[in-house]
Formats: sequence, structure tokens, C-alpha cells
Amino acid sequence: MKANKISVVIPAKNESLSIANTIEQIYAENIPGLLEVIVVNDGSNDDTKVVAKNAGATVISHPYSKGNGAAIKTGARQAKGDIIIFLDGDGQHKPEDIPSLLKKLNDGYDMVVGARQKGSQASIGRSLANKFYNGLASYMTGHKVEDLTSGFRAVNANKFREFLYLYPNGFSYPTTSTMAFFRAGYSVSYHPINANQREGESHISPIKDGIRFLLIIFKIGTLYSPLKMFLPISGSVFLTGCCYYLYTFITMGRFTNMSALMFTTALTIFMVGLVSEQITNLMYKD
Repeated sequence: MKANKISVVIPAKNESLSIANTIEQIYAENIPGLLEVIVVNDGSNDDTKVVAKNAGATVISHPYSKGNGAAIKTGARQAKGDIIIFLDGDGQHKPEDIPSLLKKLNDGYDMVVGARQKGSQASIGRSLANKFYNGLASYMTGHKVEDLTSGFRAVNANKFREFLYLYPNGFSYPTTSTMAFFRAGYSVSYHPINANQREGESHISPIKDGIRFLLIIFKIGTLYSPLKMFLPISGSVFLTGCCYYLYTFITMGRFTNMSALMFTTALTIFMVGLVSEQITNLMYKD
């Protein structure tokens, strides 16, 4: 059995303060099979490109900022290894955890995610949001999802590339890739990690985070089984309509427009979920 070749891909935007240390730590781990360290410079306006190159990485530069997901896709296309390790260039992820992720991947998994432990989240709000994501994703997939949004992961390169067309250019590529792997029947596992506080300025804003929160919820549903999310909503609206109809029948002896609206809404939500389910099946037909 031939030894796996490993590529490390680091998306980076204005990370000149931390990128050199991250690259040096990766090389210091003496990872067997390490083929290359690729830094995708996503339109930085600081010295990220020069610093990364001087630290020994192969640097691919976007002419302007396209987003974290776009950088991930660029790196995945260029990576020559059988296995790709993705980690952030802001100093949050510890290269010393890479061997543990690889060990678990070699146990037969197709993706191993570094699951951030208590105290590793950027803020209380982010921590609560991630707990909600994890709970919803666990319900949708029927498997325990320990960290849906962690960007630190080891993947089978060929299987990861199967879903490049699904990955967004923004920040939710971890959600999309995890749900896609589950939906395709690939094996996903988790390894506990403790993340550092990032160095430099965060690229996340509260408003964008709020919009991202809503989009990720919809992505979780539409990328796995939309009907599983739409059906409970439809059932709740239908049950509310039944209760309201019972109330108006007892008190007024008639069927009201509000009850009719609730029944119609419940049917519409169910049909949207059913159509979405068929579309999702087509997405994974190959």
C-alpha cells in the first residue's frame, strides 16, 4: 500500500502577523508524507504573500478578495496530495493537532474535523450559534455533529473535490462540505482540539454574522434532506390550524378564513419541502 501524500492548504487574507509562524510550525511537525504547504493569498493588502513565501510555502494569489471559500477551492484544485489538510492562517489552529487528524483519517474516515472544545469559541454568541448548528445538523443527518463550522479538517482530496461546485465563496464552506459528505454516505469523524485566539483583526462583522447564521440554517436543510426540516414546520402549522378551527367551531360554529389560510400554508410548506427533496436528490445523483 502506497503512502499517502499530504497537502496543507491555508486560506489567508491580511495574515502577515501570524502566517509565518503557522507555516514554520507545520514543517516543525515533520509530518510523514507532507508534500506541500499551499497558502492561498486572497487579495491581501499587507505582506502576507511575501511572508508566506519566505517561510517556505507555495503561494497562490487571487487578484482581489474572493472569499474564504473561494480560497479553499483554489487550494483544493492546486493540491497534489491524496489528503488535504485545511487550517486557518490566523494562528487559531495548532499544527501540532495535524498528526492526530491524520491518524483518525487513516482509520477509514473520509473527513476528520477538528472539533473546538469549550473556551475555544471567539465569543459567547458564536458559541451559542454553533451549538444550535450542531444540534440541527445532528437531527438532520442522524449522526452526532460535534463542530459543524470548524475550518480545521483533514479530507480525502478526491472526495472533497467532488463537491467543489457546491461550496460557496464565503465563510460557510465547512458547513457545506460536512453536510455534503454525510449526504453522499462518506464517513465523517471528529477530533477534539483547543483553538487559540486569532492574531490580527477578524474579518467577521455582527451584521454579516447574523445573515450568515440564517443562511447556514437553510444550507443545513437543503444540503441534506429538506423534507426533514420542512415537514415538522408544515405539521406545526397544520396542527395550529386544527386547534384554531376547533376553537372557532365551538365558540362560533363555523370554519374561518384563518383556519383555511393555515391549512393552505401547511400544504404549501409541505409541497416546497417535497420539491426541494427531489432537487437535492438530483444534486447527488452522480
